[in-house]
Amino acid sequence: MSKSIPATMQAIAIAGGKGPAEALHAETIATPQPKPGEILIAVQAAGVNRPDLLQRQGAYPPPPGAPQTLGLEVSGEVVLGAERWQAGDRVCALLGGGGYAQYAACDARHALPIPAGFDAVLAAALPETIFTVYANVFEHGALKAGETFLVHGATSGIGVAAIQMAKAAGARVIATGRGAEKAAAARALGADVAVDATAEDFLEVCQREGGIDVVLDMVGGDYFRKNLDALKTGGRIVFIASLAGGEVTLPIFRLMAKRAVVTGSTLRPRDADEKARLAAEVERVVWPWIEAGKLRPRIDASFPLADAAKAHAHLEGGAHVGKVVLTV
Repeated sequence: MSKSIPATMQAIAIAGGKGPAEALHAETIATPQPKPGEILIAVQAAGVNRPDLLQRQGAYPPPPGAPQTLGLEVSGEVVLGAERWQAGDRVCALLGGGGYAQYAACDARHALPIPAGFDAVLAAALPETIFTVYANVFEHGALKAGETFLVHGATSGIGVAAIQMAKAAGARVIATGRGAEKAAAARALGADVAVDATAEDFLEVCQREGGIDVVLDMVGGDYFRKNLDALKTGGRIVFIASLAGGEVTLPIFRLMAKRAVVTGSTLRPRDADEKARLAAEVERVVWPWIEAGKLRPRIDASFPLADAAKAHAHLEGGAHVGKVVLTV
C-alpha cells in the first residue's frame, strides 16, 4: 500500500450484522487493496439506496467476494489507477458494496467520468440509479421514442432519473406519487401527466391518456392488476419491487390477451463483465443526455458519513424527493 494511502480507514458497520438504522456506526477497518484491473477511489460522497436498507435489515446480502460494508455507488478521486484511469481522475462508480467508507476499490470498467459541472454529491447519485433505470426501462422494457411510459414512485431517486431519461429518449411520461407535493415535483421534472395516487385512480388516468407501453413499478402488490389493465397490447411491465403485498393473483389470461411482458432485473448480482457492458452503454447513451442538461439528480438531503444512521432513517421516512447522499 502506498505511503500516501493509510493502512486503515473509517467505514460504516452494522452492529450485530443487521438491525434498525440505529445499528449503523463508524468503525476502523483495513483500507481495501485493489486487485488487478481494479482502481482505488478516495471516496468523497456515497449514494444511499433502498437496497442498502434491505442489506442492513439482513434481506439483501452482498454477492460472493463483495465487501460486507454497505454502499453501491460512490464518487471521488482515483488514488490507484488501472485500465483507462490514472491517479487524480474524478470518477463515479458502481460497486458491489463498500461505498460507505473513506476508500473503495472497484473494477475499473465500472467507473465513469464525473460529468462536467457536477460536484461529488451530484455524481454520487448517478451510478446505481442510472444503471438500474437503463437496464430495466431501456433494455428489459425496450422503451422507445413516441411510446408512453408509466412510472410509480416517481419522486424516489429511481423515479426522478426515470422521468428525465424517458423524456430524453423521446417518450411520453405519466408519473404517480403519493400526495400533491410529489405530483407537482414529478411535473417539474418533466412528466407530461402527474397523478396524486392519494386522490386519483392512476388506471383511470392512464386509460384516459390512451394506455401505456411500458410500466416501471417500484410499488408492487395491488398495483399489478391496474398496471396490466393500463397496458396497451404488447406492453411491458418492469418490476424492481416485489409482487408481494395485498391480494395478488397473476391474471394469466389477461397477460396472454395483452401479449404483455412482465420482467425486471436486480443489478447487484450481475457479473463483472455484464456490469462493464452496461457501464459502456450508459456512458455512450446517457452521459450525452447529462452533458446536454437533460438529466440531473435531485438531492433531497446529504449527511456526513458518520451520520449514516440518520441518512437511513431519512430515506425510510418516505417524505423525501430524490436521492440521499453521504459525504466523506
